[in-house]
Amino acid sequence: MATYLLTGAAGFIAARVADLLLQDGHSIVGVDDLNDSYDVRMKQHRLDALQKHSQFEFHHMDIADRDKVAALGRPYDAVINLAARAGVRDSVRDPWVYISANMVGTTNLLELCKAHRVPKFILASTSSIYGNDAPLPTPETAESSRPLQPYAASKKGAEAMCHAYHYLDGIDVSVVRYFTVYGPAGRPNMSMFRFMQWINEGRPVLVNGDGEQKRGFTYLDDIARGTILALKPVGYEIINLGGHETISINQLITMMEEALGKKATITHGPFDKADMMANWADVSKAGQLLGWEPAVGLHEGISRMVAWYRQEHSWASQINTD
Repeated sequence: MATYLLTGAAGFIAARVADLLLQDGHSIVGVDDLNDSYDVRMKQHRLDALQKHSQFEFHHMDIADRDKVAALGRPYDAVINLAARAGVRDSVRDPWVYISANMVGTTNLLELCKAHRVPKFILASTSSIYGNDAPLPTPETAESSRPLQPYAASKKGAEAMCHAYHYLDGIDVSVVRYFTVYGPAGRPNMSMFRFMQWINEGRPVLVNGDGEQKRGFTYLDDIARGTILALKPVGYEIINLGGHETISINQLITMMEEALGKKATITHGPFDKADMMANWADVSKAGQLLGWEPAVGLHEGISRMVAWYRQEHSWASQINTD
């Protein structure tokens, strides 16, 4: 069995990756700073579940702290770096924290790999890197050198740093570019969770723009499986994961209404310049290279998410979605 260093362990995707690896008998050294980028109760909920596993070791720390990252050094089978500051709008307000987490933190972890001869590194990147003029569906070869916001720019920098360490030190790197991911215990600052909570609790549903912007969605378990498959040796590869089913925001609200059995009260605000009008992934490379394909459709995935919300309603309904 393998031992993995997994950063962002209390995060939405990382917690599910950890859970699947632990179920398979592997050991996880988890790292998370439990920051307040969104309601910490959600992060603690995920972490509490992981800490029930005897093979899970947790460190409450920031990967941007060079000395603390170095102190974690040992010959892991891989480093899975899913820690990040995410979100396009927040990055406009505070770009420095994005540089710290996404670029400095990634460099610290690559230095750990170099010092302890860790053979494999996974970096979580983002579909936001493709900007506004990408072909749809978007292949990994699409232009990505003109990011629209500091979030995407910081991820582009992290990708480039990974390539440098691959070239100089022979670290095998899989960069997984996530498109829009949803599922139980999802990020409360993303549309899926917000719409679910707002509709269920009878709160106004805020839509930026006319709601015709489109997103490609993929269920959490499919994304976690793809991330684990990306542990295979590839040299240095960038791989799209997710975004295979694309719908408009208006269509998403309709699906949420049907799943919840309640009607939304919609209000419209201005379209945010930091947002993309559409994303939709070409995932053929993931299929060819990793043997990955999504298994959970949108209707099934939303039903599972709603079932989780109803089970955890006493506290999930109070999660801050501002």
